[in-house]
Amino acid sequence: MSQFRTGIDRRSFLKNSLMGVAGAGVLAAAPSALRGGQKPFTAPKPDAKSGGFVMRKLGKTGVTLPIVSMGVMNSDNDNLVRATLDAGIVHLDTANGYMRGRNEEMIGKVLQGRPRDSYFIATKVPGEPRDGRTGLFTPETTGEKFLATFDVSLKRLGLEYVDILYIHNVMYRDAVLFEPLMKAVESVKKSGKARFIGVSSHGNEHEVIRAAIESKLYDVVLSGYNFMKTNLVELDKAIVEANQAGLGIVAMKTLAGGYFDRARTQPINTKAALKFALSNPGITTAIPGMTAFDQLEANLQVARDPKLTDQERKDLKLTVEPEDALFCQQCNACLAQCPKDLPIPSLLRSYMYAYGYRNLGAAYDLVASTGVGTDPCGSCAGCSVQCAQGFNVRARVTDIARLQAAPADFSV
Repeated sequence: MSQFRTGIDRRSFLKNSLMGVAGAGVLAAAPSALRGGQKPFTAPKPDAKSGGFVMRKLGKTGVTLPIVSMGVMNSDNDNLVRATLDAGIVHLDTANGYMRGRNEEMIGKVLQGRPRDSYFIATKVPGEPRDGRTGLFTPETTGEKFLATFDVSLKRLGLEYVDILYIHNVMYRDAVLFEPLMKAVESVKKSGKARFIGVSSHGNEHEVIRAAIESKLYDVVLSGYNFMKTNLVELDKAIVEANQAGLGIVAMKTLAGGYFDRARTQPINTKAALKFALSNPGITTAIPGMTAFDQLEANLQVARDPKLTDQERKDLKLTVEPEDALFCQQCNACLAQCPKDLPIPSLLRSYMYAYGYRNLGAAYDLVASTGVGTDPCGSCAGCSVQCAQGFNVRARVTDIARLQAAPADFSV
């Protein structure tokens, strides 16, 4: 299996990469203007000038993208983001809450001076509040608050509009079709502040995709998809239905945490994992997180040649003991079993952020948002939750909840 090095800097990357000289100038301008005369992004055809990337259409949006994009969630390196854009990876994915807003601010600085038709930006805004146990929105969840939060994102990015605005982290049909937020994103699209609108989902993705189709409103779904997912048969069926309906599919969580184990002694072959996700032709592009230049270099190789080798297929079939695995399926089977109604899927996703991504800030913020306190399992003599994956739920929840005992700025 491969493990990325972390010693390649921007200068070395630009020297070694064939795409180091590619830039915004190779991107074709869009035929029509949008808001204030700014031209929206239109991708070039996959020729020598665009690095020979494999390109796919994003549903019925009319946009064509390289099959590899950049998830910026874990990156605070502005030079890496610049190099990514210069290399021809034009789609950047961020969110209002990433790095407590600093992620959008950093991207905004990188974009200064770049032609608006040379990049494609997606951000995500959560609907708040929501029921921590069910994941559903409440009567107090309003479109007004959602819109105000989105305006903050636009200000941080320094943009008049984003290319995609997602309602962040929905897992059920009722959440996808929650009328106050549907009206909010529809108004954003009509105003021109977002070209396309969608939802993102970490679990139960097939139901989310089908609800998005049913809505006849959304343009894109950002869906968890990787080789460790246990519901791939049903998810693949939903993706076929999305393609038939003209709904674009973008894949996230393709690297399944990056490691098979908490101790990080068993790295996942991340090139193979990314290729696995892209082997589904119904996925337009994937947004693997990048934090180093050698990761970018590897992802550029995948963007040009996503075919899995025999060895890569073998790397993805390694057996993993349940207690070692980091990736939670987010199947929600645990929710009804917990007598304290703990939001276990969110806590286990935080566990992956901490031990797989080593992103303590994201882990801290997600745990804190659940309101479970530092010892949520303390009053239970034993744990009645039987995880479908065999995880020791009590041990993981207790482990990750203790993050909150540290000051918030400790995990920035």
